[in-house]
Amino acid sequence: MSEDSNTYTERPSNVPWPPILIIGTVVAAVLLGIWVPLPWPGLNDWPAQVVGVAFGVLGVALFLWAGYTLSRHDTTVMPHKGASRLVKDGPFARYRNPIYIADVLIFLCVAEVTKNVWFVLLMPVFIGLVTWLAILPEERHLEAKFGDEYRAYKSQTRRWI
Repeated sequence: MSEDSNTYTERPSNVPWPPILIIGTVVAAVLLGIWVPLPWPGLNDWPAQVVGVAFGVLGVALFLWAGYTLSRHDTTVMPHKGASRLVKDGPFARYRNPIYIADVLIFLCVAEVTKNVWFVLLMPVFIGLVTWLAILPEERHLEAKFGDEYRAYKSQTRRWI
């Protein structure tokens, strides 16, 4: 086993990238909203607001469900810590990264509630960076630690939606 392989068996990363990226996205969206305000392209009516808030409620519920599922299996929620178990039930039965999906849903809600289009425009950047800096290392970690079991799980579930 190579040194890189051994490192990934222990943990996906030394840096907790997801919270850093979340904070960075919020700060960037707020500052860009102040410095380069863009008009909200959507309607400002109650159905749009209901949909926006529903995204947020769904995101928070998915985040809590995923956290509860990981906790129930006695494995970490922290993205830079090593997993002790391969979790394949709850929201993980369909998606490998429900917490990151929840983050995106919450950002979409915040965009609708604040009418700050930068939260939407920064989503591809957030998704790209969280995939590169967190998801890919997590996948290498899980594959190094759980081998064929993870590869089978990976072939049956989606990374995103």
